Amino acid sequence: MLRVSGLHLWRGDRHVLRNVSFEAVPGRCLLLTGRNGAGKTTLLRAIAGLLEPEAGQVTWRGAPTRTTRNEFHAELAYLGHEPPLKGDLTARENLAYSVGIRRPVTGTEVDAALARTGAATFADRAVRLLSAGQRRRIALAGVLLAHAVLWLLDEPATNLDAEGQQLVADLVSEQLARAGLVVAAVHHSLPLAAESLTELTLDAA
Repeated sequence: MLRVSGLHLWRGDRHVLRNVSFEAVPGRCLLLTGRNGAGKTTLLRAIAGLLEPEAGQVTWRGAPTRTTRNEFHAELAYLGHEPPLKGDLTARENLAYSVGIRRPVTGTEVDAALARTGAATFADRAVRLLSAGQRRRIALAGVLLAHAVLWLLDEPATNLDAEGQQLVADLVSEQLARAGLVVAAVHHSLPLAAESLTELTLDAA
């Protein structure tokens, strides 16, 4: 479903991505690994269309994402290193707003997603008052609510304790069981079944 072919991308005078190619298929998680500065976040942002590569192509369902951007984004959930939350809004308000831009969402759906990620107990507090781990759980609820086929996750277990890291693995496993695709940048491997994993190691330039 997702194919990256010959991707090259520079940041200033630094050649960050050098001829990166891979395929991601339904029911499998592709782990992007490598040292700090190897380009994991850059690659995720390029796939999501947030950065424009100098060469190469990203295709989704056989079509270049440059020419089918709206259709691609409708099936994509992207979670960056910093959760995209507004500090003065509560968790419920953040999700109702951000998900509501994509599709109609009910309060019941929001509450169910918050409960699934362990965020229900602080869902009515302003996000700026929450810890980094609590904000991460809220952001993960947003990924669930997107109902997306493809998840792009940048260090999804960052700031989470052991229970939270297992939660991420469980959510990814459930996404794969739905024939979804996951591409995740990680420093440490997620506790997932080996048969559901593919690993791509990027080298720092």
